[in-house]
Amino acid sequence: MIQVKERELAVRYIFTILCREKETEMKRSIITINEEKCTGCGVCVPDCPEGALQIIDGKARLVSDLFCDGLGACIKACPEDAMFIEEREAEPYDEARVMENIILQGPNTIKAHLQHLDDHNEDDLLAIAVRVLNEKGIPVPVYKETTPLHMHPQTGGCPGSQSMAINRAPALSAGAPISPANSELRQWPVQLKLLNPAAPYFDNADLLIAADCVPPAYGNFHQRFLKNRIVIMFCPKLDPYIDEYVEKLAAIFSMHEIKSIAVTRMEVPCCGGVNTILQRAMEKAGKSFFIKEYTISVSGEIV
Repeated sequence: MIQVKERELAVRYIFTILCREKETEMKRSIITINEEKCTGCGVCVPDCPEGALQIIDGKARLVSDLFCDGLGACIKACPEDAMFIEEREAEPYDEARVMENIILQGPNTIKAHLQHLDDHNEDDLLAIAVRVLNEKGIPVPVYKETTPLHMHPQTGGCPGSQSMAINRAPALSAGAPISPANSELRQWPVQLKLLNPAAPYFDNADLLIAADCVPPAYGNFHQRFLKNRIVIMFCPKLDPYIDEYVEKLAAIFSMHEIKSIAVTRMEVPCCGGVNTILQRAMEKAGKSFFIKEYTISVSGEIV
């Protein structure tokens, strides 16, 4: 009877340990490498200062889930298109441990890492990184770009993701002619990858969701579609951030009152992905909008 009791306790103990180990994993976005496409060139490794990538046996390898933040800084560096983001079970990302590795690489890498987190609006991770630096008595570099875009120096950091509203002066009168060359852009940036969902220009906005190819295809894009609207642009075929796009659009819909949504897409089949992403985002946000959709032919006409 005692042996049975001890065996039962042992089984419960093992079950508890296994459950705890399972709880340490979570489903999150993380880098995945296509080994067939990867040539082992190593171009991606410097773009991962977190230290999650190494070249092993002639291939790029993700050596630790703990170090991969899933934000995809390495993807753009890959010349073979062998890297993408997928959502899977992975150990939680550990910013404090990552900073131990970042610090060893010097102040320029520290600054680049902080800027990377700030660009992706990872405020919680940024707070952890700064805390680690403070605990170690290491100065926190100036990583947030605040210089106006037209005055930005050519060295250090990229100002391309700095949010800003653009005020457009109204025409002198209702009948005043408007040059086709006049820009109607009301905000910056425009690419969904760079947009901050909390940007104030989304409040009570009339949104224009445009596929990347529409502006060069449709000559009167600014006057016909962009005027008085906030634009969100992406490519549903070439951009590798589809799940991230769904999350970001859902956040915009959840955080702001949206007055209207218009969609401009090309007539090619792959551009139908714009509608799919938009529909998934509305479902995730629990919102429903009436969508005005315009399809543009490759010859530049509204279909």
